[in-house]
Amino acid sequence: MKRSINKRTHTCGQLRGSDVGKKVKLMGWVNSFRNHGGLIFIDIRDRYGITQLTFHPGSTAHEVAEKLRNEYVIAVAGEVSVRPEGLRNSNMSTGEIEVVCQEAEILSKSNPLPIQFDERAEAGEQLRLKYRYLDLRRPDMQKNFIVRHKVSHLVRNYLSERDYLEIETPILMKTTPEGARDFLVPSRVQKGTFYALPQSPQTMKQLLMISGFDKYFQLAKCFRDEDLRAERQPEFTQIDIETSFMPVEDLCADMEGLMVLIWDKILGVKLDLPFPVMSYDDAMEHYGCDKPDLRFDLKLKNISKLFANSEFKIFKDSVNAGGIVKAIVVESAESFSRKDIDSFSDVVKPFGFPGVAWLRMQADGTWQGSIAKMLPQHEKEAIISELKIKAGDLVFMLGGKSGLVNAGMSDIRLKAGEKLGLVKPNEYKFTWVVNFPLLMFVEEENRFYAMHHPFTSPTDEDIDGFLRGDKQTLMNAKAKAYDLVCNGMELGGGSQRIFRNDVQSAMFKALSMSDEEAKTKFGFFLEALSYGTPPHGGIAFGLDRILMILTGAPSIRDVIAFPKTQKAMDLMSESPSQASKDQLEELGIKIEL
Repeated sequence: MKRSINKRTHTCGQLRGSDVGKKVKLMGWVNSFRNHGGLIFIDIRDRYGITQLTFHPGSTAHEVAEKLRNEYVIAVAGEVSVRPEGLRNSNMSTGEIEVVCQEAEILSKSNPLPIQFDERAEAGEQLRLKYRYLDLRRPDMQKNFIVRHKVSHLVRNYLSERDYLEIETPILMKTTPEGARDFLVPSRVQKGTFYALPQSPQTMKQLLMISGFDKYFQLAKCFRDEDLRAERQPEFTQIDIETSFMPVEDLCADMEGLMVLIWDKILGVKLDLPFPVMSYDDAMEHYGCDKPDLRFDLKLKNISKLFANSEFKIFKDSVNAGGIVKAIVVESAESFSRKDIDSFSDVVKPFGFPGVAWLRMQADGTWQGSIAKMLPQHEKEAIISELKIKAGDLVFMLGGKSGLVNAGMSDIRLKAGEKLGLVKPNEYKFTWVVNFPLLMFVEEENRFYAMHHPFTSPTDEDIDGFLRGDKQTLMNAKAKAYDLVCNGMELGGGSQRIFRNDVQSAMFKALSMSDEEAKTKFGFFLEALSYGTPPHGGIAFGLDRILMILTGAPSIRDVIAFPKTQKAMDLMSESPSQASKDQLEELGIKIEL
């Protein structure tokens, strides 16, 4: 059947009082249906907004309107009219007007929806992901992707104006070690061989520097087969950047300018420059993690020295075994009930602690707490003096291996900050974290691993010892690395790269990689380094993480159009799925479970 309304003149969020009297044509979804004794009101919706339609009895349009249901796709033609006094809706951008319809067509019908748009809280995430194309009709979800588009546009314009070139790198490539498992793609032509989906374009962007492109960027797709959580997905997008001949101070200044632009244009928030800088050691000492949330000032305190000869055996043994004891003081914590305090034990259990030690000073100077009876008076007085405790203050403590204590105390700090209402969602605190360790030593395996990746340069003062393979240097070497953190989330990380062949070979040797293994994995890259490599470095921002902060999304899945579950499943398309026998034979693959 030939359509009489084949082109819209306006979107559903466009009409205003100044358009009264205009003949218009609208298309969209039926958002709501109301029949008031023959007079029918319908809200029509598209991604731009909602407009109220009015259908008067006796018109052909009214006959069509009677058949409409929610989520039918319709086209209407009519005249813009001002709403009667008292019926205007100040909460809608189009709330001053309505369209009185003379024509209406049903373009597409809809079955009853498996999820209801006005009952999001009751729609489980599994159902939302299964019917993602419906979930994406929600105005709040569409706003997320409008923001995503705007941020991508700002990034491209900002970097292009500063002579960065957008260059695409391969998706099918050789493995890049980034600390996670690779996704492998079998080759049909070269049976028995595999491509790897890039965990990042690391080697490729370094090769572009060797090629003479001194400023590169890309909104790059990256793939990592790792355990998922709220801010992780197996495929994600990086704002990937690399530069040559640029001091790290200039690179960081460019990146700060990019963040200032994004926060200004998207949120209307003015960020102060320059961003503060914090060493990795200070971050771990005071916040227990390398991505501190600086919106509140609760800091950790190392009180290991107080327990070296303590009568509290658990903490004494931890310190004498080379571990640490850390504490955090929650001032005036009268609002913390015993149930609240006990809930902190659940925070530390994932790190292997059975619970958290705590003390609270009463108004009369006596102590309440899980270890109050285990400490002699002189040790309590030492704690009071060291931590400057007052009546009503609550102290949480953990003792054990430094890595576990820091991780547990970091989460205790965050939970305490939330409980006290110190975390302000509309406040944004940025900081650079610098001077990371270059390597980490795993005692159980008696070997080093790269803290970031094996192309990160040691600091200049560590180069000589690094080339000699001096173990003390390897244990203590610092990296020319830097992370940008906002509100406790790492937005991006980067480093100055190794550009000398001898230093790169020394790095592979430090990582217990034989010459043969290095040549097999990175022979092409090592050869490229021998043909004149400029000093270079870069950074990569997680676009999805930036969007989580900008939109206030609780999960990274809310800013990715078609995400995976925590088990890396796409419930909508039901993937991953089995391959056919013919496909497997063609690839020379046999499945054994």
